[in-house]
Amino acid sequence: MKWALLIAFLAELSLAHPDAKYPPRGAAAAAKGSKTARSPLARFNELVAEVPIAVPAAATSSPLECFQVAEPVLTPKGPTFRDGVHAPIEDTLSIGEVEGHTIVLFEHSFANSYGAPYVGNYTPPDFEFDHVVINFTVLVRGRQYDRTGVFYLGDTEVWRTSTAEPTSYGIRWVWLKDLTPFTSLWKAPQTVIFDLENIVDNTYTGPLNTTLSVTFFKSPVATLDSRGPADLIIPISERTGSAGQPSQFTYPQQNATNTISFPRNANRAVFTVDFKAQGEEEFWWSNVPQSAVHTFDPDYGTYPGYSPWREVQVLIDGQLAGVSWPFPVIYTGGVVPQLHRPIVGIEAFDIREHEIDITPWLPLLSDGKDHTFTIQIIGLVDDGVSSASLAPVTSSEWYITGKIFVWLDDEDSITTGELGSTYASNPSIAFSQRITQNSTGFNETLDYTLAVTRTLSISSYVKTQNGEGTVTWTQSLSYSNNGGVSAHGNDAINTFGIAGADAVTGAGLDISYSTSYSYPLYCSSTTSYLPEGNLTLRADLNQSLTHEVRGDSVFPNGLEAFIAANATGASEFRGSVLSTSKNGSATYYRPADNSYSSGVGQSHQIFSFEALDDEDEDGTSDNTVLYYRDVKAFNDTITDNHVEFLGKAVE
Repeated sequence: MKWALLIAFLAELSLAHPDAKYPPRGAAAAAKGSKTARSPLARFNELVAEVPIAVPAAATSSPLECFQVAEPVLTPKGPTFRDGVHAPIEDTLSIGEVEGHTIVLFEHSFANSYGAPYVGNYTPPDFEFDHVVINFTVLVRGRQYDRTGVFYLGDTEVWRTSTAEPTSYGIRWVWLKDLTPFTSLWKAPQTVIFDLENIVDNTYTGPLNTTLSVTFFKSPVATLDSRGPADLIIPISERTGSAGQPSQFTYPQQNATNTISFPRNANRAVFTVDFKAQGEEEFWWSNVPQSAVHTFDPDYGTYPGYSPWREVQVLIDGQLAGVSWPFPVIYTGGVVPQLHRPIVGIEAFDIREHEIDITPWLPLLSDGKDHTFTIQIIGLVDDGVSSASLAPVTSSEWYITGKIFVWLDDEDSITTGELGSTYASNPSIAFSQRITQNSTGFNETLDYTLAVTRTLSISSYVKTQNGEGTVTWTQSLSYSNNGGVSAHGNDAINTFGIAGADAVTGAGLDISYSTSYSYPLYCSSTTSYLPEGNLTLRADLNQSLTHEVRGDSVFPNGLEAFIAANATGASEFRGSVLSTSKNGSATYYRPADNSYSSGVGQSHQIFSFEALDDEDEDGTSDNTVLYYRDVKAFNDTITDNHVEFLGKAVE
């Protein structure tokens, strides 16, 4: 908490509070002993913005191209880089280019757009399609926060993103995303709502100039999931689309619950949950134990609490159906903005949704009665020594939505069965905490350890029109965080990790899906004031993600672009695994008279996307590397970039 203290410190005019409802509060709000719990990351952001780092000498009038490292996506032209900067990979589409149809949904400048999203109408093209890819292009110049964008079709959220923090000479980025899972919505007229809250005034000078287009086409290859996209998508949201407003819940201020009439002829159902933390919760993974939030009040102020662990729960009629332990997305103003230009953080442009299979609940949901779906955010409270327990998070705030993807049988069929037993006891929690004082009796250091594990399962007998059998959903998750705050609240460190595995099996209904994931993070920050008032800051941030998917996932597994390119062994692909790590460090310096500031930032990301092949007789399998990238940046400039597609270097 802490490093916020270093948050923007490197970005020229950096500011890091993705969805600040108003411009940052002034010095008074950041004064020592402030009773408002605020992330040091956000607080330090204001401090650095007072003396921005000069534009690098190499900067020109051309905007800086930012990007998120990711595997290519399939478009009508073949495998295509997501950043939109590079041309489609030539001579790789095995059957040649296919016909596509592109619609520009909007060209819009988001300036003073709080409470004023873009609203338009969409009419399906007179064109047969089974694939949908959007292109979101943004250009911004001047001084601005990173912001969050949410794209809705009616009441249903279909994509959540965030923006890059600009430079005075401009910043630009493009993101391509496969939205084929929402085909049932694209086949009907929709109200298009894009919420991108921004402020433009004498201080915050950068309007977000955006273009959103969508391309429809017939895919030249079959997917691994024979079911195809869901027949019906039910939003679990605030349902304010008819009023031209975004349909997300603000938690904990709002009760994130919908009561719905569920179709009686479903043969599979998957709940997905999307969320974003901000304010006191933006850097939840660095929050301190609840008992320690006032540890450094006299020197630093109040820290955000409820521990550095969060659980997003999905409940059906008040019963726990599944959980998501959030990936710690670090937005482009987070920790140190210089770390995120031009390579943004993992998932910063494309926030991944978590899938929870609720097919075992179909015997209940298909009874013809209304049912409630609830999303809630859980943290921990503790005794300050060695015990912690679950508690709803009451800090502000989380933006959350959900949706249910439903596959249907014939209209006159009714799904039946017997709802089975659910095993979802409270997590196992190990906690310890220690506070030390200096010779004058002031708190000097806080150290804590936290480990959490949870298992959850439900098995039910389900009978549909075309099959019957036992369907089982299981989750197993583990979490650890060794954290510390020192120097009277100014220095901090977190060594954090989450690992999990989810699976659904249902042989009689031909359902099989599994995923495993891990995301470790290390962040260290130090703040040094010399007696004469000179300020030096340093931050180190290392973050990784591994995500493996097998079977019938709701969202694309990323393999189609490579199958279309006729990758060797494509017929034996059974899933995918994405593995990436991004490491960086940054420093910031300014003298006591605030006459100038200087800083250095560097980052290095390695990304690998592989296919999971058929298992051998001994149960093992060899992965096939499909896409690889190793890229380095120093002070807004790419210094090294190596890319391979199907084992061949790409210029």
